[in-house]
Amino acid sequence: MEIMSNMGNMDFFRESLKNIRTTGTITRSSRSLCKNMVKHVNYKEATFIVELGAGDGVITKHILKNMKADAKLLSFEVNPEFCKRLRAINDERLIVVEDSAENLERHLRENSFDHIDSVISAIPFVSLPDELGLNIISECEKFLKKGGLFIQVHYSLLAKKLYQKVFGNVDVNFVPINIPPAFVLVSEKR
Repeated sequence: MEIMSNMGNMDFFRESLKNIRTTGTITRSSRSLCKNMVKHVNYKEATFIVELGAGDGVITKHILKNMKADAKLLSFEVNPEFCKRLRAINDERLIVVEDSAENLERHLRENSFDHIDSVISAIPFVSLPDELGLNIISECEKFLKKGGLFIQVHYSLLAKKLYQKVFGNVDVNFVPINIPPAFVLVSEKR
């Protein structure tokens, strides 16, 4: 398994500025944030993991590093330039989906995912229409196995109520070593 290096910080900045509504940030996630995002997953048991808003693959690579050999990662990204970067990651467990997460169910079925063990998301739900965000999160909850986790990064707690509404629970983790400082919100399907 060979993992290609990320695009440069300046390239990421330029691409993010062009698409700020869908990227939600102009800086790449720090190593500290990536580790906090992926540490919640039980990789010994996880067979099917979904990543939403994969960007250029900085979190994707951390997920792949922890996954078992027979697990699959379905990574959604709408930005074509970022998808090119994701496809350059040479790992047969990674399935890149250049489509909106609102089409989750179709892609799960096409790739023979009968459930999701965990969802790791960097979608900027605060910049999406409320109904669309609620629909995406609800679809994830529908396919998550019992005890499965929905893990989301945000730069404020404005959207916390979305996860509370869908899952009935939200654990908040603050990650100060990131620009800007971030919150990792973790909800469990009960």
